[in-house]
Amino acid sequence: MLFAVRKILVCVDETYHDRGPAPESPAVKGAIAAVVSNPYVDRYVEDLSPASDELRALGERLGHRLIDALGGDADAIESYGKGAIVGTSGELEHGAMWHIPGGGGMRTAIGRGEAIVASTKKVGPMGARLDIPLTHLAWSYVGSHYDAIEMGVPDGPRPDELVLMLAMATGGRINARLAGGFTLEDRDRPDTPV
Repeated sequence: MLFAVRKILVCVDETYHDRGPAPESPAVKGAIAAVVSNPYVDRYVEDLSPASDELRALGERLGHRLIDALGGDADAIESYGKGAIVGTSGELEHGAMWHIPGGGGMRTAIGRGEAIVASTKKVGPMGARLDIPLTHLAWSYVGSHYDAIEMGVPDGPRPDELVLMLAMATGGRINARLAGGFTLEDRDRPDTPV
């Protein structure tokens, strides 16, 4: 095992109103973070590909845990994102190795997802936080679903650790009314300028 899990933290955000009319049900989004050992600290490693299979399995495992935290219905998930914080003895590329397998594992847990899984990463100290971007899982240009959720772990990452994160939401923003924004139905229109 390359990435030993020290802890997992889950955050669920339910918004019931935001200055405008209250929706029929709250906007629900959440994030999950796994604090794991970083096997590549303090040295340059040319080939990081041996990490892929283990990270994909972790992405699927975390994806299932987050779906459970958001109510247990994978069909209710409408948007997703991912992120990584690398401890100070690592390098930014160690966070980047999470993006393809972590996103792929999350898609497997959800059972669908055609759009790119938005992502971000940084090197940071213990307690660092990250804004994880969220976009619609079928088409990244759905304006109502441009969002983010902040996540971090108070005692991570230690210098030799990574904090690997996934995020999901069951809908778009409360009172979404982005000027000029696209809807999912616009995806198939030939005149959609994307």
